Amino acid sequence: MANEEADIGLIGLAVMGQNLVMNMNDNGYKVVVFNRTVSKVDDFLKGPAKGSNVIGAHTLKDFIASLKRPRKVMFMVRAGKAVDALIEECLPFLEKGDIIIDGGNSHYPDTERRFQALKEKGILYMGTGISGGEEGARHGPSIMPGGNPEAWPHVKPIFQAIAAKSEEGEPCCDWVGEGGAGHYVKMVHNGIEYGDMQIICEAYNLLTTSLGCTADELQKIFKEWNKGELDSYLIEISSHIFGFKDEDGAPLIDKILDVAGQKGTGKWTGISALDLGMPLTLIGEAVFARCLSALKEQRVEMSKHFTGPKPKYQGDKKAFIEAIRQALYASKIISYVQGFILMRAAAGEMKWNLNYGSIALMWRGGCIIRSKFLGEIKKAYDKNADLESLLLDDFFKKAVQGAQEGWRTVVSAAAKLGIPIPCFSTSLIFFDGYRSARLPANLLQAQRDYFGAHTYERTDKPRGQFFHTNWTGTGGDVSSSTYNI
Repeated sequence: MANEEADIGLIGLAVMGQNLVMNMNDNGYKVVVFNRTVSKVDDFLKGPAKGSNVIGAHTLKDFIASLKRPRKVMFMVRAGKAVDALIEECLPFLEKGDIIIDGGNSHYPDTERRFQALKEKGILYMGTGISGGEEGARHGPSIMPGGNPEAWPHVKPIFQAIAAKSEEGEPCCDWVGEGGAGHYVKMVHNGIEYGDMQIICEAYNLLTTSLGCTADELQKIFKEWNKGELDSYLIEISSHIFGFKDEDGAPLIDKILDVAGQKGTGKWTGISALDLGMPLTLIGEAVFARCLSALKEQRVEMSKHFTGPKPKYQGDKKAFIEAIRQALYASKIISYVQGFILMRAAAGEMKWNLNYGSIALMWRGGCIIRSKFLGEIKKAYDKNADLESLLLDDFFKKAVQGAQEGWRTVVSAAAKLGIPIPCFSTSLIFFDGYRSARLPANLLQAQRDYFGAHTYERTDKPRGQFFHTNWTGTGGDVSSSTYNI
């Protein structure tokens, strides 16, 4: 093997890794590959990479020796201990200024830790979120790079070449921020993905359970929805799924067990929201909906003991389908409102300088949540980079106002019909709470002060002044210390 001939090296030849390598090769970059199971290297070179400029290595030493300086080593391995172990194995062969890129779904605190530890050793570490699945990796994913900013100029040409492109031709890849910022944004992306998938499932449940829509009808409805405001990858593939027939000619969707899996990124998003005190209610409900689906045996048993109302909608079918579309659209907007509020809070906490318009552009193509209205999010932040909430932007304000009637019709009808729609419901509850100048938290604060002397603020005094009342006449005058997230 010739020394220092490869532009970038990739470790981890599962499907995502293989497809990224071939994408880089197609864009004129010479890639060296390595895998812990060395036979995979040979199989890849004889198979998908046959006839390409990709080269293989059977040892880490040879792998790293074949890279041009500064060496760019990309990991596509399982998140967690495997990443730490691989870093330790690579370090003896690396020198100051070399770059390690973690392209897996690592938890952002792990990326922060690795970034700091490797910075002290002079190694430039990048935590990079990649979305788009196997197809995206091969033909253009959404790439969210973060970590050490000194590494970005060396990696930028490769990443922007292989990334998906927006309709305007802009790469769906730009610098996110220092430390764990790239993996944090990818985590929020995945949380929004959980929410998007769940609200689509709730629309599906309403259409089938309350209106008796067949798979063929569903395919037509979703195909029509995809021509308008809901134009997105997930709506598009849902229409394809409804049209897919099993070997016996019956819709395959009806034969799939209703138990959802998850890998943890939605949960991480919810935990981060709780840590930061942000009301990420829709994504939280989407995670819990998957948890509830996993209790299949208990649900089957409960169905034998409890009955509810007949879940058949008696009104105008066409009008209710349109109301469901409006509820889906409004809930989708709320999911993004919450997601961007969370990123703003995290940026403040972590001292990241996130560009929210740029993030919307990164999600515009290549990734699972790509959709038409991400372009509107980019426009909103282009107009006002410090926009506190997407609901203050004219486009989203008008969109939610326009969808309100259908949204409320669907949530109230579902409650009467006994059809569970946790994300449609919680998004409306959030909206009604978010637009309320006054909430009943004053009583809550009085209760906390009554039993725990936790103090309260007053409407007739400036913010930041705290008061305690001796409610019973027998309590003390000493207040508890306050704790606020």
